[in-house]
Amino acid sequence: MNRFALLTALFFGTLFFHGQSGIHESIIYVCPPCGLSCDTDEHDAPGRCSFCNMVLMKKEDVKTIAFYLQDRVEVLDFAGPMEVLSYAGFEVFTVSAKKGPIKSQGILNVIPDYTIDNAPKADILAFFGGNTSPTVKNPKVIEWVKNQEHIEYYFSVCTGAFILAEAGILDEKTATTFHSALDDLQDSYPKINVNKNVRFVDNGNVITTAGISAGIDGALHLVAKLHGLKAAKRIAYNMEYDNWRLGDGLILSKDNPYTEKVAPSFLKHFEGTYEYGNGSQIELTYDKTKGDLYATINGIAYPVYHEYEDVFSNIDQEPIFFKRDTSNQIKGYSLAEDGTFYKKL
Repeated sequence: MNRFALLTALFFGTLFFHGQSGIHESIIYVCPPCGLSCDTDEHDAPGRCSFCNMVLMKKEDVKTIAFYLQDRVEVLDFAGPMEVLSYAGFEVFTVSAKKGPIKSQGILNVIPDYTIDNAPKADILAFFGGNTSPTVKNPKVIEWVKNQEHIEYYFSVCTGAFILAEAGILDEKTATTFHSALDDLQDSYPKINVNKNVRFVDNGNVITTAGISAGIDGALHLVAKLHGLKAAKRIAYNMEYDNWRLGDGLILSKDNPYTEKVAPSFLKHFEGTYEYGNGSQIELTYDKTKGDLYATINGIAYPVYHEYEDVFSNIDQEPIFFKRDTSNQIKGYSLAEDGTFYKKL
């Protein structure tokens, strides 16, 4: 267990939080793809993988996403979203036009997993900037994009939007791209409404982002749509991506994940100093800029997320059950519903 996981486990215990609604017997849980032998294990209840210690997720929530990569693709364009989506438990694979390695930005050699001739079906298709012109002009690649069936989401970073545009996927939609390519996208594809002042645009099942680091924002947004805002927040925290501003994009779809807000007045009820079993104390404070509670342990502030009623969870999805007194004031917490009680001081 790494230092971060150890600290949070010492504070919050080792239970995995799953609410009180019960678990349907047919739900299958799996370890998020991590490249180890446990990837194929299936479980009938939530918890942690005993092999790699990752939090199990519902098998139905594991999405496959094809990253199409071309020679000289921008490194951070695809590496940033790959970091986000792999954290989220997406099964990511890479595809290119032909066999053999490609060189990202003339520096990094990448050997794609598949070509467009043998790539498996994906739930999501993703495209990235850097030398996209040859891809846009390659009719075989564009035909491959058009022929993909039952795609749930299309995703692009930077000038990867031009590939989606050439395939007609952005027709009659609003989109964005790298700042120096915005006018070119509008001039080349007049059916697209190009937005020049956003980090990402969400049309529902098509998400385009601005350049390079904006791809991280778009990927976090996709996670928030599919797995909930708290899941995206946990990933941003673990990546130490402090630049993420919630909802800093144009959201044209109905499934806006940023409506999941908890009233500050409610969260402030939980602020204060609490005892813990080893004799130390924990300080809970409300961060108005991020809209969450933070627990300070050994000088480090860890986010604490509201789940329902007076139940919260930590960065590792472990539960904290707060208790109230007869005056309806918070009097302390426990790490299990009937576990050891720790007082608010």
